[in-house]
Amino acid sequence: MKRILLALVVLTLTACATPAPAPTPEPTPTVAAPIVFNQELHDELIAMFDRDQAGRLGGEDNEGDQRRTERLGEIVDEFGWPGLSLVGKDGEDAAWTIAQHSDLDPEDQARFLEELRAAFEQGEASPGNLAYLEDRVAVAQGKPQTYGTQVGCGPDGPVPATPIADEAGVEQRRTKAGLDPLADYLAEMAEICAEEF
Repeated sequence: MKRILLALVVLTLTACATPAPAPTPEPTPTVAAPIVFNQELHDELIAMFDRDQAGRLGGEDNEGDQRRTERLGEIVDEFGWPGLSLVGKDGEDAAWTIAQHSDLDPEDQARFLEELRAAFEQGEASPGNLAYLEDRVAVAQGKPQTYGTQVGCGPDGPVPATPIADEAGVEQRRTKAGLDPLADYLAEMAEICAEEF
């Protein structure tokens, strides 16, 4: 009889025990929605680029660099860096040109560099564009440049705007960024400088 009572107590206790919790499912990784090409934004950036270039070549530019910088800032606030998937290669190049010419607003220019760097890390921007803007911002801050892209014209030809950091490694960095060798770039700039002097 004791055995039967003991068995009933064990059965009762087992039946009343809370069941083991069900295993929690693994979280489903979130997949970012694909970026959809934005034709309107592309066209706006190309138009801004065209006005930028017209002004630099002596044509009409009623907008000016400062207004283009402000508008690019608004675009970056809304979309992040306008990268390759969003606006295409020519649209991304146009945004980069506007950022390059944002010298009147060094804070925004530095912010554009950070946005461009993040886009590059995601495969959404040109390494050459990143190299040029890195040098442009460094020169604006009075720091050595990394790729030697920022030069001015002196009476004897092209002159780096600031020294090149680790000059021995510049060719390797330029190659990695998809840029021509520094000697070729300086020869091209020498021709441009010859026209100015």
